[in-house]
Order: sequence, then C-alpha cells, then structure tokens
Amino acid sequence: MPKVPTGPLVGLISALALLAVLAMTVGLGQPGIIVGTAVAVTVWAALSLGLDRSGRARLGPADRVTLCRATLVAGIAALTADSVLSAATTGPPVTAVVALAIIALVLDAVDGWVARRTRTCSALGARFDMEVDALLILVLSVCLAPSFGYWVLMIGAARYLFAAAGRVLPWLTAPLPRRYWRKLIAAVQGVTLTAAVAGVLPPALLQVALLLSFGLLVESFGHDVRWLRRHRPSLPDTAAEARRGKRYEPTIRTALDWHG
Repeated sequence: MPKVPTGPLVGLISALALLAVLAMTVGLGQPGIIVGTAVAVTVWAALSLGLDRSGRARLGPADRVTLCRATLVAGIAALTADSVLSAATTGPPVTAVVALAIIALVLDAVDGWVARRTRTCSALGARFDMEVDALLILVLSVCLAPSFGYWVLMIGAARYLFAAAGRVLPWLTAPLPRRYWRKLIAAVQGVTLTAAVAGVLPPALLQVALLLSFGLLVESFGHDVRWLRRHRPSLPDTAAEARRGKRYEPTIRTALDWHG
C-alpha cells in the first residue's frame, strides 16, 4: 500500500486550523470557510500529486516554508471571499489580511534562501513556489477590485492568462534565460498590492502605484514573449513531442516561473 505523504497533509491540517482561528478572532463566516477549505484541499491534492510524479516521498526544507506560505494564502483567500460573497459591506478585516500577506511575502524570500543553503532546489519546489506566489497575487487583486476597480484583477490573472496561452502556443512554455528583473517585478506586485490593502497612501497615489505595477508586469511578460518568439526555431517542438506521445516538462526556469 503506497504511503500517503505527510507534508501536504500537515499543510492541510494547518490551513484548517488557521481558518478556525480566523473564525474565532475576526468572525470568518461560512463563505470564507468554504473557499479557504477549497484552497487548502486543492494545495494538498496538487502537492501530493507533484510528489508522486517526481518520485519523492517527502518535502524538502524549502518546500515546507512554501507550504507555510500556502497556508497563509488560504487564510487570505478565506477573508477575501467572506467579504466578497457575504452580505457584509465593510470589506475584509484589513489588519488580518495585511498581517498574513506580509508574513507570506517575507517567507517568499526565506524559502529561496533555504533551498540554496541546503542545496535542495528542485523543479517541484520551484513550481510550488511559483503557484503560491501567483495565488497570493490573485487573491490580493480580488480583495482590491471593489475599491480600486475591477481592472486590478488583470494583475492577478496575468499568470493564468499566460498559462492558458501556452496551451494554444506551446512555444510559450519553453525555458527562459535567467533574468533578475522578472524576480523583482514579481516582488513588486506582492508589495504594491499589500500596501494598497493596508491603505498606507492616499487612494489616488495607490491607484497610480497599482497602474505602474501593472505596467511593469506587462513589460515583463512582453519581454519574455518577444524573446520566446525570436528564439522559437531553436526551442523544443512541443507540439511534435506531444504527437509522439511525449510530454514536455518545463525546467525550473520557464516563462511561468516569475522568480527566474
């Protein structure tokens, strides 16, 4: 009988415990609990599947840090959903959302440092890190949309739209050269969105900051798309590989890897 990986299960239990704490402290309602639980279960299932496909039995040190971030994101998603889906018009509890987001952003720097320090970098860890980053940005975008306009959702949706485009144009999923700017832009999105939730500046200035952040994101994706298009003849023919029954597995540095 195959072993059930304990790492993802611990993450699921931790996320459910966080939701219980939020329910008792800030009054998290049923919509938030349902959405937060759905996020936690999805992370558990996807991470368990990733471990199985990679042939690994357990998470590495950096993966555990990323799992902590995923737990925090589940909490932020729950708080956001509760304010959007419930009848309340007061919005999510800003202090709780900002506190969880700041911790998640700090841990984003920690997991990469741990991976390099312990020499446990892996394709699974990089993908897990990327997906948690993308989910955090999406959730914060949803949190801000009612206040700053629904165009803000484009910041959170950018990574998913790019992934969808890769389904139609497989050359978009080919490996990209390392680019520090890509990593910096990803960090800017998280910090800007968190600052906007916290309301640290007047609304007009925050609106400008969000627009600039979105512009930088478009530039970053546009730069990668142009590079991939120019180098398309030398990139793997993923469509041909698929016809031969082979599956193209992106390396750690792909067009979807914001942290290049």
